[in-house]
Amino acid sequence: MTARAASVLTASGCELLEAGAAWDAVRVPRELGLVALEILGSRSGSVVEDPAEAALYWFVQAGSTDVWDIEHARVLSVGHTVAVPPARRTSGPGPRWLVCPGEESFLTDTGALQAALADSHRLAENLHETPATADTVPGHGQR
Repeated sequence: MTARAASVLTASGCELLEAGAAWDAVRVPRELGLVALEILGSRSGSVVEDPAEAALYWFVQAGSTDVWDIEHARVLSVGHTVAVPPARRTSGPGPRWLVCPGEESFLTDTGALQAALADSHRLAENLHETPATADTVPGHGQR
């Protein structure tokens, strides 16, 4: 992260930081985000989990999501704040780091995140398709 203006602390000890200058944040539903995190592996930068919102937040280069078109992903830029937990908080209360910030790995490559989220959408869609049953497959269940 970079130099900060005066910050506001939340009841859970997080700082409310403004997006859009040093970084933008990408908010996704928790389940979709966990799949994307697994796909990204070591390519992921820092990730915050907010259990109250059932959401994960990635940090990407400011302005790099101008043509973002991923369903269920919300870009937080100028005019938005993100509750950022203390540097090594990996459990509650409140938001926590799933991937703690490091010297060189705070930001996630926008293209890699976009691809991982697209892949996680495809996986989720495949899991939610109705499986074929004996009643829907021709020749099955008939005597």
